[in-house]
Amino acid sequence: MFAERLKLARRGAGLSLRGLAERMGHAVSAQALGKYERGEMMPSSTVLMRLAAALDVPESYLLSGNHLQLRHVEFRKHAVMGAKRLAHLRAQVMSAAERYLEVEDALAPAAAGWEPPRGFPYRVAELGDAESAAGRLRAAWKLGEDSILGLAEFVEERGVKVLVLDLDETISGMTAKARRGADGEVPIIVLNRRHPGERQRFTLAHELGHLLLEPLGSADSEKACHRFAGAFLVPAGSLRAEVGRIRHSISLGELVRLKALFLVSMQCLVYRMRDLAIISPAVAGRLFREMSRLGYRKAEPLPLPGEKTQRFERLCFRALSEGLISESKAGELLGVSVRELDALLDGRLAG
Repeated sequence: MFAERLKLARRGAGLSLRGLAERMGHAVSAQALGKYERGEMMPSSTVLMRLAAALDVPESYLLSGNHLQLRHVEFRKHAVMGAKRLAHLRAQVMSAAERYLEVEDALAPAAAGWEPPRGFPYRVAELGDAESAAGRLRAAWKLGEDSILGLAEFVEERGVKVLVLDLDETISGMTAKARRGADGEVPIIVLNRRHPGERQRFTLAHELGHLLLEPLGSADSEKACHRFAGAFLVPAGSLRAEVGRIRHSISLGELVRLKALFLVSMQCLVYRMRDLAIISPAVAGRLFREMSRLGYRKAEPLPLPGEKTQRFERLCFRALSEGLISESKAGELLGVSVRELDALLDGRLAG
């Protein structure tokens, strides 16, 4: 177990064996580190301390007996990634997911579990089925047709773990399922903290589609999840009530105001109106060209605040208050010092 955790922590830090040896001031050689990772040797207590410091992880993390596996990993990215960068990302996600599940284990069986709504996974043979799935999910979750404030928190309340991490700019998000031992699988959605709120919200809805849709035959999974995300965030009835059933033109100023109402990007709204035949493909094309000219395809006006979820922090505080974990463990899970933890507990710092 130590060997696997060392390899995971090293990849999470983006280091090669040689790079880790250099960061440790060559206290051990790259060859020795390789033997640790293959389980051929165990470090001394002094070397263990140096390893933990170099990798910025607690010694207890390297020695932990917990075994977590990430399965069904799917990245939403905009460029080809090398094996090293993918391994780094997987390590980031696994580390964050493990901390989350550890505090849930301490509180079990009170922690929320994942159970898809009745009728899901929803079979999708064509894009219209993805539209129907979004409506079915809104009905199952009793959402009506209003915009969803705090989407990440809402999704977490239904048993999906949402992690907001600092990712490479080319990565929008990912889905995975975590399995520890013989326990059931826990769905995970990862968002990029560097992206604006409207992009995070669409990514979250898109990745939710990957968890809840079952594409059939030649159905394109990415297109189905795009359609699902648009329909889930912008219900057809609400949009038609605001803009009408048929529009031959629409201004960018109106799109900005619709963005504030539906909490999605201007681009999402244009795609949504085109999908619902409210505007023609020609009108959509003109709008996209105008947004490109003004730089809105990269940075839109009125950016929405980033999605946040504080459920993990709340669980840590609860476990600490109930004496289920120590202050040092709470600080380790939250990634803060004991002094910073005291400030958080006193309400002097925002989480």
